[in-house]
Amino acid sequence: MKPAWSVILLTTLIGAGQGLFLALFGIDVAARLEVVAAPSANFLALGCTVSLALLCGGLAASFFHLGHPERAWRAAAMWRTSWLSREVIVLPAFMATVAVYGAAYVFGWRLAPLIGALAAVLCIALFLCTAMIYICLKFLQEWHTPLTFVNFLLLGSASGLLLAAAFAGVLWPLLMPQLGTAAALLTAAAALTRGMSLARNALLRPKSTMQSALGIAEPKIVQKAQGAMGGSFNTREFFHGRTLQAMRAAKWFFLLSAFALPLALIGIALAQTAPRLLVLAFAVQFAGLLAERWFFFAQARHPQNLYYQAIS
Repeated sequence: MKPAWSVILLTTLIGAGQGLFLALFGIDVAARLEVVAAPSANFLALGCTVSLALLCGGLAASFFHLGHPERAWRAAAMWRTSWLSREVIVLPAFMATVAVYGAAYVFGWRLAPLIGALAAVLCIALFLCTAMIYICLKFLQEWHTPLTFVNFLLLGSASGLLLAAAFAGVLWPLLMPQLGTAAALLTAAAALTRGMSLARNALLRPKSTMQSALGIAEPKIVQKAQGAMGGSFNTREFFHGRTLQAMRAAKWFFLLSAFALPLALIGIALAQTAPRLLVLAFAVQFAGLLAERWFFFAQARHPQNLYYQAIS
């Protein structure tokens, strides 16, 4: 498939925003249970503001993927059958709830924990809706696996938790060790599950063949041309056009940048109590997640490319 940067930015930005909110709500719950030192109301409110900024950035990026942005509201019309429509509904609902949760700490509302719990439910629902957009496509075998949801959840949560650790290092240092350790554990878990999906996808073989694509039983078929003088929507939008070497480079870049380097930087930051290294670790990891999401889309092999393989 051809990766669209609007969708890459959408999924990575809202994933980080979701992960940051879950980290903030986890801190809130742990503080109420007296497991960790309670942060200030301003810390939680500012954290919600950053989470909202990431969510708004992702939502804004998604509009560049629309041919007619003025008709975006119609995307919610098919909520009974479309996971995309459900995502379109859940995302604004989650954003509104995060805003109210942050406001609850600014104004000292007692219902803050209940609002946070509702936002957490919507957050998980949003992860599910986003992942199911791809999981439900059975003909794209690379996406049609529960690992897609697991990876969306863990990658988003890991980046958000790392951002929360960096945020705490600057504004509330008492929480930096716990959040940094949790971010390292989630990053390691995300590396494991993403490695599992890479290993699975490497063993996949197309269910269709050139013969089934063309409807011809002849065992030896060689395609010389796509049957048209130029390209088409199919040949432009369903194949990334990159070489195998470029695909391998993208894979190794995201494995290093999204997992290995952030883990090393987190370890050094915690050992030296250096919050700036956590900020650097988040920036490095986010760059890796952009490459990971590009690879996620590019790796999916659309069956129609069997028919157009002379051009692809």
